[in-house]
Amino acid sequence: MPPRAKEAIIDCDIHQRFKSHKELYPYLSKAWQKDIDEFGLRLTTTGSGGFLNGGTGGFREDSYPADGTMAGSDLPLMREQLLDYYDIEYGILTGQDCSPVSTLPNADYANAIASAYNDWMIEHWIEPEPRLKGLALIALQNPNQAAKELERVLDHPGIVGALTQAGARFPYGQRFYDPIYEVLNDRGMPFVVHTGGEGSGWNGNPTPVGYPSYYIEARQSRAMSYQAHITSLIFEGAFDRFPNIQWVFIEGGYIWLPTFLWRLDSDWKGLRDQTPWVTRPPSEYVFERVRFTTQPMEQGEGPKSLLQIFEWGRAEKTLMFATDYPHWDFDSPEQALPRMPEELRRRIMSENAREVFKLPVRTTEALAAD
Repeated sequence: MPPRAKEAIIDCDIHQRFKSHKELYPYLSKAWQKDIDEFGLRLTTTGSGGFLNGGTGGFREDSYPADGTMAGSDLPLMREQLLDYYDIEYGILTGQDCSPVSTLPNADYANAIASAYNDWMIEHWIEPEPRLKGLALIALQNPNQAAKELERVLDHPGIVGALTQAGARFPYGQRFYDPIYEVLNDRGMPFVVHTGGEGSGWNGNPTPVGYPSYYIEARQSRAMSYQAHITSLIFEGAFDRFPNIQWVFIEGGYIWLPTFLWRLDSDWKGLRDQTPWVTRPPSEYVFERVRFTTQPMEQGEGPKSLLQIFEWGRAEKTLMFATDYPHWDFDSPEQALPRMPEELRRRIMSENAREVFKLPVRTTEALAAD
């Protein structure tokens, strides 16, 4: 028998996939189906100019189903390797195949794909498996369309927030996105950002100095994207305009957070006349309103160094566990984190996510009903 965890675990980053893009067809109009048949799905995470962002590989070898389809596309195998093996209480679905919708120049097509993905996710993943919860994918090209899509799907009990990628045309604090935030703020639901899309489609360069040559360079740029978005959210006043939203940043690292906040607070003291509506140190906004995930969990010079980072970053509030299943750098709940005080581990492994996504404790009765 596989080992079973003796603690509550909420996995905040599970990449479910479809076996074929034609799984979207029942949720698309005939016109869009014909368009895809002629021109292809046109979604890519590899970007333009040969920019590398993981490509089409990058999955655990054992996560491919026996039928030869894509890793992460088989719910029974996901149950076996992840949900049952580690006794996951809840898993948050972050998808993959349709995630780059916001990189497309055609806003109507992008919104149609996002909508089809959401319906597919609900029917094929959320409703058959009560442990799985979904994030509603939105296309950012037209925020009014995105807001309508959120209004359409957020009432489903299996949808626990909105999802987009880090790559964007504008930083996420700008008022361009207010129609989306108004919907989320009214419902008290999170805006979740997953790394990806930087330098793809009509998005800007992936780094301030252009395109890197190698994937390892691209991975290092993720923190820069997240720092830019967080800075924008603070100084554009988004946290004050939308007090009921938590912003979640997935798969962009964590150890950079404390020093980033130190610099923000220092600069704010000298430059706050430019943004008088920011009435508190930036770090206070972040500790209250921003959350991060563990995977990929950086390793310091021994466990004590990482625990010091956790203390500075207030991980008991800001950090949530994630495996990144089924990717090659999957983090096991048993091995990803150093030994730490029991209460801190409980907060990271389950309770921070439970609060952000408003997930009830799955009681013995609920488990039996499942």
